[in-house]
Order: sequence, then structure tokens, then C-alpha cells
Amino acid sequence: MSEARVGLVIEDDQDIRELVRTVLSQAGFQVTVASSGAEGVLAAKTLNPDVITLDLGLPDIDGFEVSRQIREFSDAYIVMLTARTEELDTLIGLESGADDYLTKPFRPRELRARVAAMMRRPRSATEPPENPGAADAPADTGLTVSGRGNFRHNGLDLSYAARSVAVDGQELNLTRTEFELLYALLEAGRTVRTKSDLVRRLRDEDYDVGSYISEADERSVEVHMGNLRKKLGDSPQRPRWLQTVRGVGYRLAPEER
Repeated sequence: MSEARVGLVIEDDQDIRELVRTVLSQAGFQVTVASSGAEGVLAAKTLNPDVITLDLGLPDIDGFEVSRQIREFSDAYIVMLTARTEELDTLIGLESGADDYLTKPFRPRELRARVAAMMRRPRSATEPPENPGAADAPADTGLTVSGRGNFRHNGLDLSYAARSVAVDGQELNLTRTEFELLYALLEAGRTVRTKSDLVRRLRDEDYDVGSYISEADERSVEVHMGNLRKKLGDSPQRPRWLQTVRGVGYRLAPEER
């Protein structure tokens, strides 16, 4: 029997804490709860959870700082739950390492769907998804594809099976969301990936299945791409890997000459 997936709920409101615990338990998780930020960070270190739901308004440490601390040692998926509706709070949350967010009040079904989509993404070594076009990358991209899920471009090496990324031989520590976005762009070569397309990719949905994608969803992709750029040391003005197509999305930058 496979090992049970572990969920961690960091929430000071007892009613919401029990609601989230129930949702995750029904989704097959072994759930631990924490009512403060400090308790949550300690539990994350001890349990190595697969997914964490994190309240922003905790009594001791705010959720942004909790997320930053957890990101120092964990690649767990983090879903922020917030009563705040300001876009700035959402952006700060994603910049601190969260993968997704939901605004309170939220529907339990929506939380379960978001978590289910995350868990369909691999956590460790695995075979990449089918990618029939990757082996035929256009010659002018300078992109090298070796086997399934191995890419090299402008000094960047990505292995899907090893879940590893290195730039000029230096390994990077990416969140799983950042890794998936980078893989999607390498996979597409110079073909533009729209923000909506990338949102669906993160949800593990087939292309354009008609699901609703909000401006906030697309904005979250922008924030994750900004975080990815910082870790890569890439420049928006003179991109080495991530080229913005204004008003549309992103594509792989051309080969360095």
C-alpha cells in the first residue's frame, strides 16, 4: 500500500481549521493542524507534508513570513487562505513562496479541486508528460532535447525526471510551480504560451476545457514568472531564457550568439 499523503493546516480560526481538515481528510490526506505560525513551521519540519494550507492572519507570525520560513526547507505545495481581497496581499503571498491562494469565504469543493490539481504534479523523480513535439524543436531556438524531459538552452539544464535545474553548472532551488512553468516554456520552444494556457497547465487541465480563468489567476502566473526570473538571474530587458510577449504571455528566448 502506498504511503498516505500528508496535509498540514495552519489556521487560528477553529471553525475554518476543522473545515479544511475535513476537506483534506476526505481527499485522502493524513492531516495535522496548527493554530499558530510557529507551531506550523515546526510541524512542517517534522512532518514533511505534501500540501499546506496557510492562513495569512495568524496571531504570532503573519502568513507571509511563515511561508518564507517553510520555503527554506520544504517543497510542499502551499495554498494561502486569506480574508484580504487586496491584490497586493495576494502578490506578496505568492512572492513569499505560496503556490496558490483562496479568498475566504471559499467553497470546500474549490479547495479540494485546487489541491487535487497540485497533487497531480510530481513531487519527485518521474517520467515527464507526453510531449510529441519536443524532440522536433526548431533549429533556430538553440534548444537541445535529449530523451524525454531533458533540456539544455543557453547554459540552463533541466531534467524532468530528476526535478533539477542548473544554470552554468549551478543547481537552483525552484518551487514545483516555478519548475512546471519553466518546463512548459522549454517544452514549447519559441511557441508563445499564453497566461491562460499556463494557468491550465498548473491546474493540470487539458488545453482550453472551458474552465473559468480570472485576471487574478493570470496575475499569479506573472508573479511566479517574476520569482522564476529572479532565481534564474534573468533580465526582462535582455532575456536569456524567459521572453515576455506583451499582452499575450511568454516564450523561450532565442539562442545566444
